[in-house]
Amino acid sequence: MPDQPTPPGAVGEADFPARRIKLTPAASIAPEPVIWAWEPEPGIGRIPAGALTLAAGREGTGKSSFGIWLAARLSRGQLPGTFHHQPRTVFYAAVEDSWSRTLVPRLMAAGADLERVYRVDVDDVLQGETMLSLPLDTGPLEAAIAEHQVAALIIDPLMSTLGQNTDAHRTQDVRRALEPVVRMAERTTALTLGIAHFNKTTGTDASQLISGSGAFKDLARAILAFAHDRESGEQVMTQTKNSLGKLDLPSLSYRIEGCDIPAAGGTANVGRLDFTGIAERSVEDTLSTTADPEGAGERDEAATWLTDYLTEQGGEAPAGDIIKAAEKDGFAKRTLQRARSKVGVTSQKSGFGKGWVWVLNVTTPTEGDTKVPKVPTPRSLAPSAPSLSPSPNPTPSVTTTAGHCATCGDPMTAIEPDQTTHPGCTPSIF
Repeated sequence: MPDQPTPPGAVGEADFPARRIKLTPAASIAPEPVIWAWEPEPGIGRIPAGALTLAAGREGTGKSSFGIWLAARLSRGQLPGTFHHQPRTVFYAAVEDSWSRTLVPRLMAAGADLERVYRVDVDDVLQGETMLSLPLDTGPLEAAIAEHQVAALIIDPLMSTLGQNTDAHRTQDVRRALEPVVRMAERTTALTLGIAHFNKTTGTDASQLISGSGAFKDLARAILAFAHDRESGEQVMTQTKNSLGKLDLPSLSYRIEGCDIPAAGGTANVGRLDFTGIAERSVEDTLSTTADPEGAGERDEAATWLTDYLTEQGGEAPAGDIIKAAEKDGFAKRTLQRARSKVGVTSQKSGFGKGWVWVLNVTTPTEGDTKVPKVPTPRSLAPSAPSLSPSPNPTPSVTTTAGHCATCGDPMTAIEPDQTTHPGCTPSIF
């Protein structure tokens, strides 16, 4: 029987679609809790496992150093979260930096277990060894992540790994390249960190400053922004997106310190990132800072006011009381925070379960310098934030006075006879 012509509008076998709609009832999908790779406190997470996170900032702000810090912590099991006390493998795909001259010395300075950090490249039959290309290499990459039980994939910078036919400024192109990576992260539960740059435009919304299409920030579940305040010298990290957790997390201050690492035939000097505590200012504050003379004069006045106020209070006072008193005298909170950095006032916890206090550092001025007078010793200095420099032993070393908490200094109670710290009062990575 001769073939019958296909009726107009009908679908023949040759035209059968390769893609079909797949329907899944919500009732068949079991709810799951968020798994945090970096969870400084229970229920307060900064970086989710199984999702894409961006670390973004201008050149020289330390975002790549943060990637090294993160890799080192995970390789030693020192990051509070789902991998805590579980040293895990980290995959590191770096496009711009030399492994032998830069990355390995940086990892050594950060205290990483080099046996657990792997350089990621691709062997191509035609091109030989080449860099990772997304989404082309997502399949074999996922297989390698599963085989080695990888905790994190770090890509520096993320934009450079997009395929050659991908326009990083077109939303559809970026989504086509990165959506498979996002799904890979979900299936493997590996933290995926992409290093991103700010563009050259001005503004205070750090997420909007990320170079390329807006799809980068849309696909990321968390964004960490990095900035360097050239006026105060403070370096700050702020969580500008946290789709799976709390957004009102405190900004963290950090420093990049030079470190000499022995190398064949000489010494490699590299930077090492160390977090130093809670920052009073955010990346948005830093981006909005202007160098106008009027603003500088106002900060100088606020610095003098703050020094006088704390001196009268015996060297320290609750942060909330200071801000209220300053606003009453005409100084805005943001101006006061900038002045705080200028005169070296530190923010510290006043004790277990208590609030924050601002402390005027006890300094004897040198001849000709009257900016920071010597003041009486503060009534109750809280312990400083714990050092975050990686160490082979993740348990902090503490000393204690009999009957007092080794962390906050407050008295221990009768129900804690064998403990040296209050429950939940052990030092954490902020």
